[in-house]
Amino acid sequence: MSDTAGREQDVITVILGGGRGNRLDPLTRERAKPAVPIAGKYRLIDIPISNCIHSGMERMFVLTQFMSVSLHRHIARTYKFDFFSRGFVQILAAQQTPRGETWFQGTADAVRQNLDIIMESRGDLVLVLSGDHMYRLDYRRLLREHVAAGADLTVAALPCGEEEIGGFGAMRTGPSGRIAEFREKPKDPAGRDAMRNDRKDRPFLASMGIYLFEKRYLGECLAGADFHDFGQHVIPAAVAGKRVQAFVFDGYWRDIGTIRAFYDAHMDLVRPDPPFHFNDPSWPFYTHPRYLPGSRLNAVRINRSIVSEGTALEECTVEDSIIGVRTTMTRTTVRRSLVMGADPYPPPGPPGCPPLGIGEGSLIQDAIIDKNARIGRNVRITNKQGVSDRDGPGWAIREGIVVVTKNAIIPDGTTI
Repeated sequence: MSDTAGREQDVITVILGGGRGNRLDPLTRERAKPAVPIAGKYRLIDIPISNCIHSGMERMFVLTQFMSVSLHRHIARTYKFDFFSRGFVQILAAQQTPRGETWFQGTADAVRQNLDIIMESRGDLVLVLSGDHMYRLDYRRLLREHVAAGADLTVAALPCGEEEIGGFGAMRTGPSGRIAEFREKPKDPAGRDAMRNDRKDRPFLASMGIYLFEKRYLGECLAGADFHDFGQHVIPAAVAGKRVQAFVFDGYWRDIGTIRAFYDAHMDLVRPDPPFHFNDPSWPFYTHPRYLPGSRLNAVRINRSIVSEGTALEECTVEDSIIGVRTTMTRTTVRRSLVMGADPYPPPGPPGCPPLGIGEGSLIQDAIIDKNARIGRNVRITNKQGVSDRDGPGWAIREGIVVVTKNAIIPDGTTI
């Protein structure tokens, strides 16, 4: 029996929902980042919450400050613990308090502004997570290494190459796994080279945005108002004076904070041998139960794709794509795309607009179609000109990916 058996119940989890999510625009124009739909039927917030539930860490706060209505609704409908459980998922939205009257100034400041609630919670450990990553991890593994090392703080680390480390916090560790140095996003070659570790392949360790704090030490870190961000301020200061341990994770992990990363993560799901999937029966990801009927398919050709429940496809070709719940398409071709589907009661369109879904004769390629889109007949969405970034009525191009926005209306014959 492990010395940490039962200690997971001493962990309070804080999930950082982020601010406006500008890097995921236009998907975050009308919703908080954790509420962005993924994989046809889930939302981003379902990943860290499901990981916590499987890890026995069922007391969770979600910190957010922008367009949180749909996030509130999803969490309220989905995560209902019984009367005999101590589990909960509670939204802590930015608000004016005696402690502060400003928006969250960074990841650490978001926790600071809610520190009273966190410190009053039962238990002596605080797990801090990001809300925009795709991975599967039993946090009890992190807990065991944290306790065994007698650490004040443990940071989850992902091995990576030199071409990747410039976008993440980098850490250099000693033989025992203790972090000797931490640098946030080292851009110059000399700065990166100084952070090499003794690993033949992938010699760099990138921060995964997963931190396990001793609660008393978290309170010390955030007692003043100088530290606004964990990566830039809290972690480097902790490394200089406390015992900070690295927990090395070697599984699939992807930061999906940009449109390109979001798109690539979904293309990973439809690969012949996907590096990550949602159908592990021993570790399912939870989401809102919709009780939808099975998909209705007629004369459809589907290859290397995921089709969610409640869809109606008529004489369509779908290749390397993900089709979300309640999608309706007729004689449409979809390639290398994510179609998010529709809500149960989408807003009505103006007179004469196309019906909900994708119309006859349309081609969707290398694109993301947000919820409740109304795409007419003979529409071409392919970014034929190879534009990197551009905005148009009801659509945007980000990093070469065409994104049709939520509730957009794309008239018949449009070419994007």
